[in-house]
Amino acid sequence: MRYFIELQYDGAAYFGWQRQPDTATVQGTIEERLSMLLRRPTEIVGAGRTDTGVNASFYTAHFDSDTAIDCSQLAYKLNKVLPADIAILRIYEVEATKHARFDARLREYTYFLTSRKQPFRRYSAWHFAVELDVEAMNRAAATLLVHDDFTSFAKLNSNNKTNICHISHAKWSVEEDGTLRFTIRADRFLRNMVRAIVGTLVDVGRGRYSVEEFEDIILSRDLSRSSAGAPACGLFLSDVKYDK
Repeated sequence: MRYFIELQYDGAAYFGWQRQPDTATVQGTIEERLSMLLRRPTEIVGAGRTDTGVNASFYTAHFDSDTAIDCSQLAYKLNKVLPADIAILRIYEVEATKHARFDARLREYTYFLTSRKQPFRRYSAWHFAVELDVEAMNRAAATLLVHDDFTSFAKLNSNNKTNICHISHAKWSVEEDGTLRFTIRADRFLRNMVRAIVGTLVDVGRGRYSVEEFEDIILSRDLSRSSAGAPACGLFLSDVKYDK
């Protein structure tokens, strides 16, 4: 039997999602506690990797079990034994062929940026104390939707079979407290892609690049043309969608 887990985590204390030897990761931490509760080694498969320090306000994973599980009880017990920075939202049974990673049709990331000092957002937003042209940033972001090769924002030596991604939404908005929120959705993302896009869009907002130059960076397929990646603390995996 196969079960899906929906969860959230603060990535500040972890070297990303993926299990690594002798290193604190989200996957490794959950597997250790889940195996303890089920009294057998249990591997979980996540919807995708998140890098060191990146957060998830919504994340999915799956695991298999030879015996039936009381999902609500297991979710309760997992939350009791997991650290405070990982929360299980729910666990539910799915078809045996359902795959948390390969069946995902859309992923959404959200990035938060604040221009003023906010003590309660110091670990969940990038403090960038420069006035930005949000309109120009949105015009540049719109060009992402008409291209599909994002080699210019792909981390080197990532062993990607392809750098093709189909972005369906990319937009900045301003929240009530003045925090800038960038939301981007695509069928897939490359390693470090969102942070590289955000860093380059911020350079558009502060006048380093024009909208046309931003699009030229995409077309160049040259990583050296894009800006440094935005800090991990402001990035959240915020949604994963599957066929109904």
